[in-house]
Amino acid sequence: KDTYFLIFRTTDQRTCLICGDRATGLHYGIISCEGCKGFFKRSICNKRVYRCNRDKNCEMSRKQRNRCQYCRLLKCLQMGMNRKAIREDGMPGGRNKSIGPVQITEEEIERIMSGQEFKEEVPEHTWGNNGDSDHSSPSNGASEGNQPSPASTLSSNRSAEMNGYTAALRDQYINTSMSTHYHLLPHLFSYAAQSGLLTPQPRSLYPQSHPLVLQLVAAEDLAPLTTPMLIEDGYKVTQVELFALLCRLADELLFRQISWIKKLPFFCELSIEDYTCLLSSTWQELILLSCLTIYSAQIFGDLADVTAKYTPSDEELQGFSEDGMEVMERLIYLYRKFNQLKISNEEYACMKAINFLNQDIRGLSNVSQLEQLNKRYWYVCQDYIEYKYPHQPKRFPEIMMCLPEIRYIAGKLVNVPLEQLPLLFKAVLHSCKSSLTSYRTGPAPCLTASSGN
Repeated sequence: KDTYFLIFRTTDQRTCLICGDRATGLHYGIISCEGCKGFFKRSICNKRVYRCNRDKNCEMSRKQRNRCQYCRLLKCLQMGMNRKAIREDGMPGGRNKSIGPVQITEEEIERIMSGQEFKEEVPEHTWGNNGDSDHSSPSNGASEGNQPSPASTLSSNRSAEMNGYTAALRDQYINTSMSTHYHLLPHLFSYAAQSGLLTPQPRSLYPQSHPLVLQLVAAEDLAPLTTPMLIEDGYKVTQVELFALLCRLADELLFRQISWIKKLPFFCELSIEDYTCLLSSTWQELILLSCLTIYSAQIFGDLADVTAKYTPSDEELQGFSEDGMEVMERLIYLYRKFNQLKISNEEYACMKAINFLNQDIRGLSNVSQLEQLNKRYWYVCQDYIEYKYPHQPKRFPEIMMCLPEIRYIAGKLVNVPLEQLPLLFKAVLHSCKSSLTSYRTGPAPCLTASSGN
């Protein structure tokens, strides 16, 4: 039963046809990674026009792909990515899952790259070579990859800070023309633009929202975790003991997710096969979300006390991977963000349901029903938050922007060696516990040899 973390090591040997990174499936007709999938979707949905400062033949690799968006989009089109498979309403999931790669003429490609393809008149933007990044800092909100929720439509432009939807973001999209039906959908461009201009007005909660929220909360096990996390003073915890404890925690948390599924108000609306597929793809994300919210007092209290009694060796510190450092920094940021927002049980229950109902997961049989459920709880969550916090108009998009970040972190854990997990958890818990009160004025703490006490 202590093997759940081994699932983190599951890998897929297929490579992205655009940049050569690890592919996650068939996206818009071709095998690609989450990064190129998200980049292509944003480029087409937002009618972006890029430029190349070289000879329009820039190298495309995992490390080089962000240096030239023009050549990246050009290769997406040349390899057969199908722009017509992108949903017009900004929601996840392609319009036609059966559409495969397409071959278009050089003239058509040129029309797209120059912006002539777009029928609507939009402000003419020329984007430099540093507009999108797969390695944006934690303070920038959602990452490029793992963008399956409606929140994913928000750009990861470095000028946009998750803490405030800055003026740069609002100015960038406020004058962008949109189809009228966008305003009827949970689309964050529209939402972010409007929320910065309109004075919040008190209103009543829609009749169907309150009972649905209560049903989601009732499905949750809010009782404290039962895994023992108390260690005698003076006891030195070994790497093996800490790893075993983490596995036991994962065991209990996973069991709670399985029990949660059976209590969901929409449990009878999907097949057991689809639930199995959803759980196997999202369990890491669900565990992360619960640890950062409803169980945070125990995780960042009791568990942090245990990890403090584990002292990593110099060899472990020196061998800590870049992926581990990135996961550490993002987890610290996300913890601070959740602590700042003070997520309620109702908001947590809605976030969890929305994250779980991910119709982009491969192998699902009833995608349309799943999409309807996702929309239902997206609207319910938005309605509840806007009613409960009328003077925080940006609260809903800020909360939703945490979901792509959680998905990105869960995906990155695949690359962290198992033997580094104890050190990773120690670093995260130690940093969060010791620096929470001062994070607004100082940078995120770095992992150094001195953190091993």
